[in-house]
Order: sequence, then structure tokens, then C-alpha cells
Amino acid sequence: MAEETVTLWRPVGPAELRLIEESGMNEFPPRLPDQPIFYPVTTEAYAVKIARDWNVRDSGAGSVTRFAVRKEYLDAYRVEEAGGRAHREYWIPAEDLPNFNAAIVGLIEVVQTFE
Repeated sequence: MAEETVTLWRPVGPAELRLIEESGMNEFPPRLPDQPIFYPVTTEAYAVKIARDWNVRDSGAGSVTRFAVRKEYLDAYRVEEAGGRAHREYWIPAEDLPNFNAAIVGLIEVVQTFE
């Protein structure tokens, strides 16, 4: 029986995408010192909004990644609302990112890119 997973999305800029690619599309890079939380989001629409409106403005391009995470791992975290029901995300502490990466099932896929 296959393990149950949850599909999540993450908007990324070019620098983060390059590091994901360097991992073989297997993991997200460690957070920078000013990034204490890793924020994967629960809908593609929310990820598109961030990639298109924020990543493009801040770094010239934005991509939306999609990936599956073991539900058993995510059950330890609450889904948070960041400004409304359409903006739902998990707040993963930076120090937990290695465990989050280990809970990814399959590869991280780029599903949309904006410039």
C-alpha cells in the first residue's frame, strides 16, 4: 500500500531554483540566517500569485514548484492562514527543513515560470 502524501507548492526565485536543480530536484536548500521559516503553500493559485507578483519583482523571475510530502510528517504541523483562506501555508522552522526534505516523495517539479 502506498503511503499517503499531500501535494504542496512553493514559489521560488532563480537563486533558490538553481539550488533545487543542483540537488537533483530532491530537496529545498537550507534557509538563510534571515529566513527562520520555510513556507510551502497549499494551493497552486497562491504559489502563482507569489511567484508572479513578488519573485518576478524582486529577482526578475519566479517559478512555481510542486511536490508531494508524506502526510504523516505534515500532521505534526498546522496549516496557517496568511491573510485569508486563499493564503494557506505550512510554517516549517528552518532547523526542521532537513526532515521536511526527507519527507518529500518523488521529485520537486517546476510547473510554471514567470519573467
